[in-house]
Amino acid sequence: MDPITLILDYLLTVEAFLLIFIIFVLKGSIKFVPQNRAWIIERFGKYQSTKEAGLNFIVPFIDQVSADRSLKEQAVDVPSQSAITRDNISLIVDGVLYFRVLDPYKATYGVDDYIFAVTQLAQTTMRSELGKMELDKTFEERDMLNTNIVSAINAASDPWGIQVLRYEIKDIVPPNSVMEAMEAQMKAERVKRAQILESEGDRQAAINVAEGKKQAQVLAAEAEKAEQILKAEGEAKAIIAVAEAQADALRKVGEAANTEEGQKAIQLDLASKAIVAKEAIARESSVVLLPESCTDPSSLVAQGMSIINSLNKKQKEQL
Repeated sequence: MDPITLILDYLLTVEAFLLIFIIFVLKGSIKFVPQNRAWIIERFGKYQSTKEAGLNFIVPFIDQVSADRSLKEQAVDVPSQSAITRDNISLIVDGVLYFRVLDPYKATYGVDDYIFAVTQLAQTTMRSELGKMELDKTFEERDMLNTNIVSAINAASDPWGIQVLRYEIKDIVPPNSVMEAMEAQMKAERVKRAQILESEGDRQAAINVAEGKKQAQVLAAEAEKAEQILKAEGEAKAIIAVAEAQADALRKVGEAANTEEGQKAIQLDLASKAIVAKEAIARESSVVLLPESCTDPSSLVAQGMSIINSLNKKQKEQL
């Protein structure tokens, strides 16, 4: 075989090998890190760098990815555990822990298994916080309990590069005896509230009845008062009308008395009334004593005229 051909074949083989080697090296040196993830790179077993999302380069055969850490928020179920409250009641409590990795370096080298570590820390912190509270408070102040647990875990997990976002208690299960006592207490409380509401209703009904009677009496009194006022006003108007009529009659009599014909009419009327009065006296008694001049009509008329003149004079003085 021709030596030149052999050399050419050898060179082609070497070039192909070099090409394959270069491709393999490039493939090993180029790394695409996904979004919200971080890769820990070690060189000769020692931490070298942290590669974040995007295109990254490493030295093949020397650098290697030792850890792949997710930067997303993670939810970890905290297993059920027993805890004792301040008033010595044993409870079964479980929850959910939400956290994320802030520092991939600390999460890799600060703790062996950060998920296991933060879960155990959540359990111990939960038991500690429940031990500070009474049974009734654990149900009423669950939000405060969750906040205290998150604060305590964050203070302890800072060297691990972990941030706890929130902790939610899923369920709190007290013993059966406590449940029965709580149900009896709730039943008694409901009965108490029902009795209070019933008594409040009776009291309000009595108040309403009393208020109704009071208002009825007030209205009756006001109606009677209005009736009396109207009656008095009516009587006053009647008296005024009678007085005005009498005054009008007297005024007309006075106007008529100022004339000659009126004087004669008055004299005739007075004489007639005197005669009628004497006849009445005579009917009442068998003995009648009369003055000498009393039978004289002119004397009677003169006496009447004297009285009328006296009345007219008084009326003029008043005016």
